Formats: sequence, C-alpha cells, structure tokens
Amino acid sequence: MNIAIKDGQLLTFDETMANRHGLIAGATGTGKTITMKLLAEEFSKQGVPVFITDIKGELSGFAEPGTLSPKLQDRLEKLGAPVPEFRAFPVQFWDLLKKNGTPLRTTITEMGPLLMSRLLGLNDTQTGVLYAVFKIADENGLALLDFKDLSEMLKFVYENSSELSALYGNISKQSVGAIQRSLLVLEQQGAKEFFQEPALVITDFLRTDAQGYGIINVLDVSYIYHSPDLYSAFILYLLSELFEQLPEVGDLPLPKIVFFFEEAHLLFKNASKTLLEKVEQVVKLIRSKGVGVFFVTQNPKDIPDSVLAQLGNRIQHAMRAFTPAEQRIVRSLADSFRGNEGMNVAEEMMALQIGEALISTLDAKGMPTPVEKAFILAPASSMDPMDPQRVQELISDSFLHRKYAQTFDSESAYEILTKRAEASAKEKQQSQETDAKATSEDKKGSVLFDSIFGGPSRSRESAVERMIKNTAGSIGTQVGRAITRGLFGSLLKK
Repeated sequence: MNIAIKDGQLLTFDETMANRHGLIAGATGTGKTITMKLLAEEFSKQGVPVFITDIKGELSGFAEPGTLSPKLQDRLEKLGAPVPEFRAFPVQFWDLLKKNGTPLRTTITEMGPLLMSRLLGLNDTQTGVLYAVFKIADENGLALLDFKDLSEMLKFVYENSSELSALYGNISKQSVGAIQRSLLVLEQQGAKEFFQEPALVITDFLRTDAQGYGIINVLDVSYIYHSPDLYSAFILYLLSELFEQLPEVGDLPLPKIVFFFEEAHLLFKNASKTLLEKVEQVVKLIRSKGVGVFFVTQNPKDIPDSVLAQLGNRIQHAMRAFTPAEQRIVRSLADSFRGNEGMNVAEEMMALQIGEALISTLDAKGMPTPVEKAFILAPASSMDPMDPQRVQELISDSFLHRKYAQTFDSESAYEILTKRAEASAKEKQQSQETDAKATSEDKKGSVLFDSIFGGPSRSRESAVERMIKNTAGSIGTQVGRAITRGLFGSLLKK
C-alpha cells in the first residue's frame, strides 16, 4: 500500500504486517486524522474491513469521492505526488446513542464485571462486590441484560447481603449502595440506551461490498467523548469480543479487520493494574486472530510502555516541545525509532510540517524499517463531512440498521426476581391471614407455639434459598446454567 511520498518516491506499507499493530501520533492539527483516513481507505481497497472511531464527527466523508481543489492541486504539484483516484467507499455508520448511526448495543452480562466496574468508576472493594453480584447471577441463570436487570439484582443482593456474604464473601450494604448510585449516574449520562437487546454480533463488522472492498465501520462517539469511561469501556469490550469470538488463524496474507482508535490514551486513563494487564495481554495475543489495532493519540507516552512495545508500525507527526520536560519526551520517542544515518530524529520530529511524518513500518521479516521523513498522501474520499441528511439516508438503507433498530426485552433478572418478590409477598400475606385466623380461634398463643416448636414460621425458606431453588434453569436455554467468562470477564458464547 502506498502511504507517503519522499522526494518524488512513494513509500509503502506492508499490509501483511498490519496485525503487528500500529501507532499514529502527533500534536493537534498535525495530520493524524488524514493519515488514519488514508490507511483505512487503503485497507478497504485490499478487501479488509475497517473499524474506526469518529471523535469529531468528521469521517462521514468516506462515503463521498474527494475533489481536486486548487489548494490540493498546488500541494500535490509541489510534492510531486500523484492525484488520488477519487472515489467513495462503502461505509456502515454506527452510534452508541442512536443519533448518527445504526444502534450499537451490548448487554450487561456480555460486558462483564471488569469492564462494568471501570464504566461505573468503582474502587477495588466495590469491584469485588460487583464480581460477586455477577457470580450470583451467573450461577442462578439470571441474565443481566439491561439497566433494570442490574438494578434489581443489586436490590436483591442489598436486601440479602448477610446471607449471601456467607456464600460469596463479604458483601457490605455500603458497597452495594455505592454501586447503585454509580449506576444511577451512568443512566443519567445516556448509557441506558447502550445496554439493550439485540446485542451486537461482532462478525457484522467483517463484511465486504459487492466489489470486494472492505466495509469501513464508522462509530460516531462525538456525543460520548466527554464521558471517557463509557468510551474506553466500550472500546475494550470490542477488543475482548474479537479476542474471545474469533478463531486462531496465525499470520494471514491480509488481516481480517483493522481497528483505529482515536484518543487512545483514554483507554488507559485511571485504569486499574488488573485492567492494564488484561489490555496488554489482549493486544499481544489478538494478532493471532488476524486483527490489527492502530492507536491514535497526541503523545505516545500516554500509552503504557508494555502496550507501546507491541506497536510495530509507527507514523509520528510533529510534536511540540517548549519545556525541558517536553524535550526529554521527544528525545525518548526519537530513541524508539530505528535510526537513519545522518538524521537527527528528535530535531526532525519537532520541525515536521502539517501532513509530514516520521515513518517506520515492519518489513516482510517483521523488522522495523529505518525511519523516513515523508509527506502522507491525500485520501481518495472527501475530506469534508457528508451532508447529515444524506448520512441518515445511508443509515436507513442499511440492512444492519433494520436488524438492530428495534429493541426487545427478554425475560431476565428483573422479570424473574420481580416474580419471586411478588410470590414471596403473596405467601407472606397468606401466612399472615392464616396466623390471624389461628389467633382468633385460639387466643392462647398458637403463633408462639409454632415459632418455638417448628410450626409454619420456622419452615419458610429464605429469599436466597428460594432463588437458588427456583430460578436455576429458568432461562437456561438463553445463556446456560453456569456462565463461562473470558479474559476481560466478558461472556463466552457457546
């Protein structure tokens, strides 16, 4: 794939190395978005599906051909670069909040306790309690599909915390209450829309059009960008789904799909040590599933070194360094490139023009190429956003939109626990009526006699005993009697 030009010579990227992952970095306004856009187009041309996050709502232009403006023509002539073969690309628009794309959803059960704890901003103690809540639900066939399911489950655990603590470890009411409050805050942020059925089928990303071009899946995250926990938890969920669901394929001639994540530093901000270890493990192992991941960020130092070490293909745009501390960071970044004789990489990094980058990719043997300074080529699609009305027309015409547009509500934890509570209340009322009748007939203390010698009051089952006895297998045909979870705690589908 041709990606840049230097002194009239085209620089290529070996697409067979895309599953060794990549980094696109640089200060604001230096050309990261154009680089990301160009690479996405080149993969699409090769028949490789792409998933790309749209932070600013600017990437709808993939669906329209570019044009040769006077400004672009002048730039191409100065660089000696070829005029792009302008064309539109097949695009599938997605949106977590149903505003600018096909609804993209999952269920709380599928998200799992680790990512839900990040989403809710829980501390270690509260995370441990949430794990217990999921385990109780998993072992008793209680599917946590939406917000009301988790809310009802938390209510049940709160009311029976003493008895459950004996089975699952200490479950304090204070921790459960904190989780309930965090869930309420998350609901106010609009995340309720995200946790509904039907849940995303991850293979719906792996599509090509009739001409063999890979579909470019554009996820509009402009509305949730200011809720970084929701953004990061969702991205990590996608990685976990790909990791758990796709089979091992080793090194393929072309990747199955390539992901581009803007503002990648948000994935690691305030992440626990456990979560960071899981991310590092997934990034390391997901390449054997034929998946390439490109992290896009302003400063590579915002990405943990353990993850950064896994990113073999690097495109570095200009870095601003005004203070001694910033200059030390630039020198450190320069040292991470394979050197090129006669080039002071650190100085070049600070002097790059807009659209110019330092490029080092992996060759056919998996070795980094010497760093080169070059200008990124112009994309073939429009650099401007598409008319919103036209975007909505493309969304409505998509068969995936028809698949995911309508929600449904399966019987799950909320319905089952509500029925249990109603049955319990009815049983209690009947018992009270029986006791009242017995008292009216014999005022000599039969209720006290029963309580001492094992009458009706002593024989009643606790709420926990009833749940374990009666709900196991209630929805076993949906998610299984004992749920198996993967690396991130997400649901492993059978």
